[in-house]
Amino acid sequence: MNKKVKIYIAGHRGMVGSAIWRDLEGKGYTNLIGKTSSELDLRNQAAVNSFYQTEQPQVVIDAAARVGGILANSEFPYQFLMENMQIQNNLIDGAHQNDVEKFIFLGSSCIYPKLATQPLKEDCLLTSSLEPTNEWYAIAKISGLKACEAINKQYGKNFISLMPTNLFGTHDNFDLNSSHVLPAMIRKFHEAKIKGESSGSTRSEPVELWGSGTPMREFLFVDDMADAVVYAFENKLPDSLYNIGTGVDLTIKELAELIQKTVGHTGEVIWDSTKPDGTPRKLMDVTKMKNAGWKSKTSLAEGIEKTYDWFCNNLGKFKTVHIK
Repeated sequence: MNKKVKIYIAGHRGMVGSAIWRDLEGKGYTNLIGKTSSELDLRNQAAVNSFYQTEQPQVVIDAAARVGGILANSEFPYQFLMENMQIQNNLIDGAHQNDVEKFIFLGSSCIYPKLATQPLKEDCLLTSSLEPTNEWYAIAKISGLKACEAINKQYGKNFISLMPTNLFGTHDNFDLNSSHVLPAMIRKFHEAKIKGESSGSTRSEPVELWGSGTPMREFLFVDDMADAVVYAFENKLPDSLYNIGTGVDLTIKELAELIQKTVGHTGEVIWDSTKPDGTPRKLMDVTKMKNAGWKSKTSLAEGIEKTYDWFCNNLGKFKTVHIK
């Protein structure tokens, strides 16, 4: 592979995009392009087209999206639907119109039906209704992967869609109003621990978590996701849609216990069953990607330790929040 190939990473400052950038740099790629949102508004079609014509990237990796947890999705459904479609449509069509050689579109496991047979196979897409708590984001991502599939079918191009399971890691979003479950737990347990220590108590403050703790989820460390993206870039994959994950899940309660132990929190955990649980189970079937030659490397415990270390080393970036 030519290490000077021009690669544009949309969303290069986000958790996933920055991990992809680090992975590519570590493998010796030297011609990487990244634009901040102030430099390039991906919702602006004219601006994106001008960027493509000026920079002429050979490869585009779309890691740009408006993302968030159940609360953010429920409060801003229009933005999650429209802004994600604007971003990906501009990037995909711009790449097509400007003869980009390879396009890698990143989606989410939430594209699959709420009650689909587990583990989730790629061919269960659109077989029944979506999970209501994140259907707006899911519909946007489905339209993106279908656009890539249509371009492949009609024009014979190399546009690949990768659907990761729940991602976490360094540079994650720890804002409790918009973060996903794993980083939110890290922050809650940490701040409850610190609050207990500062009060002179021998126990950490209690932590309240949403739901019953019974839903099962799969989690993938973001550096593994980056490795999968680079693998898809460096290799010719026969299909256009691949699940990316570990193939292993656990209950949300088990996740909380693992994070609690990692953080060193010693207080009570209170489950608020009046809050929504979301999909009962969401486990990815990763057979296709394994057969293509890639599998995850980082265990959940190791990934959480690395993420918590990064969080502790970057506490100045986060405002203190009230722990219920």
